[in-house]
Amino acid sequence: MKRIFDTALSALSLLLLGLPLLFLMWQVRRKLGSPVFFRQIRPGLHGRPFRMVKFRTMTDACGPDGQLLPDADRLTAFGRFLRATSLDELPELWNVLRGDMSLVGPRPLLMEYLPLYSPEQARRHEVRPGITGWAQVNGRNALSWDDKFKLDVWYVDHRTLSLDVKILWRTVRKVLVRDGISAAGEATMPRFTGSQIGDKR
Repeated sequence: MKRIFDTALSALSLLLLGLPLLFLMWQVRRKLGSPVFFRQIRPGLHGRPFRMVKFRTMTDACGPDGQLLPDADRLTAFGRFLRATSLDELPELWNVLRGDMSLVGPRPLLMEYLPLYSPEQARRHEVRPGITGWAQVNGRNALSWDDKFKLDVWYVDHRTLSLDVKILWRTVRKVLVRDGISAAGEATMPRFTGSQIGDKR
């Protein structure tokens, strides 16, 4: 039922949002340049890699050494707006339609984090990653990594279709008030460097 729900709602959303998505593509191209989309390999169900697609929110500005500047320096006002409103996540509806992601589930993080998870934290990959999730409606990037992973695993153990609907509704409310967009003192979320509690694999 969850997969049927995901497929139907993502297809309907892409159909209804066709013109707004085209407008956003034009705006991203005009304000941030090409490419319009940010694509990155992320771990999906059981940690299998897939290519996630989002609207880009950062420039490619580099320092004198030729290295990319920190996120906070490359994140423009327009990029902050896209993130604050979660509009940058809309292209992930295509990933949901393809079966790479679900509408609701733990957020897909970086491939390089996989060996850093404790066995309990790694359970977040027992389900498809989501556009939104239980952690996102309970603090989002304002949470610590350990708290975020606890909420992800709680969702894995308690997931139901009714819970998904509840999370989607709460996501809309969170987006409207722009709550939990970034961690304190960070442009988004600090990098995960390993579990602070428990044993690693």
